[in-house]
Amino acid sequence: MRNELEFHATIAPYSALVQKRLTELRALVLDTAAALPQVGRVEETLKWAQHSFITPETGSGSTIRIDGKRNEPEKLALYFHCQSGLIETFKSHYGATLNFEGNRAIVLNAKLALPKQALAHCISLALTHHLRKKHPSSRN
Repeated sequence: MRNELEFHATIAPYSALVQKRLTELRALVLDTAAALPQVGRVEETLKWAQHSFITPETGSGSTIRIDGKRNEPEKLALYFHCQSGLIETFKSHYGATLNFEGNRAIVLNAKLALPKQALAHCISLALTHHLRKKHPSSRN
């Protein structure tokens, strides 16, 4: 339960609505990972004071971080390594659907329901990023 406590401590500064969406986002990351056996165990940790997900056993994925936007109280984001190319891949699939911040984040409005199908696909691409680099024929 340490991860649960750390997660709630990390999101405590945000509004109840942002906390709700971050909780939904955390569940979506964990559920998506559980449906991908090649990913292995996902570990929750803190990176840059943000709740993060890594794939330590398989090394299959690029780190995913989730957090509220401190200067935009009704927003939250999923952050990805800026040099991974993941955001460009996400834009090719969901450029008209999702909002992006540069080459590092998907930004969401807490007042709107999460676009779970699009996000789950992006999360799965991030969690299998290194596998696809090793085996280019398995690109999604």
